[in-house]
Amino acid sequence: MNFGHKKLYIDGKLVHASENKTFEVISPINEKPVATISWATKEDTLKALASAQKGFEYWSQLSINERNEWIAKLRNKILEKSEILRDAIIYEMGKTWNSAEDDLKSITDSLKFYAEEILKKEDISIEDKEGTHSHVLVNQPVGVVVAFLAYNFPLLNLGFKLGPALAAGCSIILKPSEFSPLSAYIIGELCEEIDFPKGVINIICGDVANVGVPLCESTIPRLITMIGSTETAQKLIAQSSKTSIKRYSMECGGNAPFIVFADADINKAINDGSELKYGNSGQVCVAPNRFFIHESIIDRFVEEFTKKAKNEIVGFGKDTDVTMGPLANKQSLEKVDDIVKEAQKEGAKVLYGGNKIEKEGYYFEPTVLVFDKKDAKTLQKEIFGPVAVIVPFSTKEEAIELANNTDVGLASYVYSSNEEILNEFADKLAFGEVHLNGFKYDIYLPHGGVKNSGIGVDCSVYALDDYLIRKRVTKQL
Repeated sequence: MNFGHKKLYIDGKLVHASENKTFEVISPINEKPVATISWATKEDTLKALASAQKGFEYWSQLSINERNEWIAKLRNKILEKSEILRDAIIYEMGKTWNSAEDDLKSITDSLKFYAEEILKKEDISIEDKEGTHSHVLVNQPVGVVVAFLAYNFPLLNLGFKLGPALAAGCSIILKPSEFSPLSAYIIGELCEEIDFPKGVINIICGDVANVGVPLCESTIPRLITMIGSTETAQKLIAQSSKTSIKRYSMECGGNAPFIVFADADINKAINDGSELKYGNSGQVCVAPNRFFIHESIIDRFVEEFTKKAKNEIVGFGKDTDVTMGPLANKQSLEKVDDIVKEAQKEGAKVLYGGNKIEKEGYYFEPTVLVFDKKDAKTLQKEIFGPVAVIVPFSTKEEAIELANNTDVGLASYVYSSNEEILNEFADKLAFGEVHLNGFKYDIYLPHGGVKNSGIGVDCSVYALDDYLIRKRVTKQL
């Protein structure tokens, strides 16, 4: 399937990049091009910034009901074009058909959720202790938003930023990953189709020098938000802080521990762990990275978990029997392969998988590694691939120490039938999310990390706080 050429979306119009620069989108399914996109220059980036500023001046003055009417039009158009969007995700990312549907549902859910939640935001009155003044905190949009998006969930990531930005009254510049820009560019086409107010949404992609740096160094953006690695977040903050004080909302990398005690429902832990690990080929920031299993049950856990890995059906996403597709790009494939090789040098035993699949595309085998070495460097790396690293532990104190031995803290998982253990781990695990005896993610649940896993949250009503300022209005009585 070939999607042809896709243009930038700037100031309400689909436009070619200046100098007619283009970029080829390579499908991880077969390593062949599936589209070309206009590749933004610095000139295009500056146009997007100027457009976003004008778009904010218009959009922020509309009533919430007027904004919500436009958000509904966009959502309806996305639903109308759901088939082409799902196809785009599959071909640019290699996702399974069901996973592509989840991605699409995330953006439509986000647009609906934030359009409803913004209506519930109320001004806050503060009592004056002396009775001489009235005080009210009013919500106002922060301004122009720049959003840098990761490649792993093209429309989910886009929706997590677009929903709250539009509802809050902000304009936004969306910069998708060069590895999965196709569906984002199609969103630009849909915006033009419905004649969405110009400048409110801008969609551009290009290299760091011509897009990333100018977006960050401009004084126009008031909020820089992203989904990506910790290293990328550090660069964005350093670049953007040179010229002006900006807000940040960043969801960065994770190194999720998955802890199973002897008294846990082991079958549920195995099913959940496998689903979380191999879903989206392991390219999920909340995927378990380190499986810490009590030494008394580790043999059983490893045996059954390995059976799960062997049952994964690896292939092309439109095949409905497929449960796991390729990695998104060649760089990811090489990174995962290198990590597995380094783990083996550190003493890891490969129980299943561990190799690239010799076929067209960026496929890697679902893999199970077992480590006895608890200070291995591999345990400090976010693998971002279909590789489960399993390590035994003997005491709860050791499990807590092993789990917290990382400079990031996004998601964590604990399985036990002992309420005291669950409560203790909920208190002592240094992660933004602690899931006990199961897991759940949804648009209404806050998603964010601690330590080097980010600032602010995605999802939930709390995400709106990143896109709003609270202005105090005080009046003498």
